[in-house]
Amino acid sequence: MRELGPEESPVNRLQASEVVICPMVDSDWAAVCAIYGEGIATRNATFETSLPDWDKWDGGHLTSCRFVARHPSGVVGWAALSAVSGRCVYSGVAEVSVYVAQRARGQKVGSQLLGALVTASEGEGFWTLQAGIFSENVGSLQLHERFGFRVVGIRKRLGCLEGRWRDVVLMERRSDVVGV
Repeated sequence: MRELGPEESPVNRLQASEVVICPMVDSDWAAVCAIYGEGIATRNATFETSLPDWDKWDGGHLTSCRFVARHPSGVVGWAALSAVSGRCVYSGVAEVSVYVAQRARGQKVGSQLLGALVTASEGEGFWTLQAGIFSENVGSLQLHERFGFRVVGIRKRLGCLEGRWRDVVLMERRSDVVGV
């Protein structure tokens, strides 16, 4: 019988039914920042190499459509939108960010967050959501596909992260209810 690793321990497994998706509030920042830090540390989620402070993060994300996944043990994920342009013609287009705490990965938390984000974005009038995902981040690519995102291109060797050139898969989701 194989011994379970710490992340697989039944004690550390989250029950998806215990997770509640709710709007992010300022007091969630410490947990959101820690989860973002875990994503940065993987070197598979973002080109960022250091954590932003609250003002920088807050200024880079839209105030609507910010969510956290709450579990009795604390915040285990977050999702938010960023504007893709300041031009009014792109007012209904946003970039998606979804991050899940290491201890909650594989427990459908990302699905709950992205589902809430898609629904809320349509309620806010967004007609297109886009995501840029490292080609090696298969889990994120599959998650976005499940929510109707399609691959629209691959930006080859878009950036160099710690001496390694990375391809970024561009995905988008066009709303069936907004902008039709």
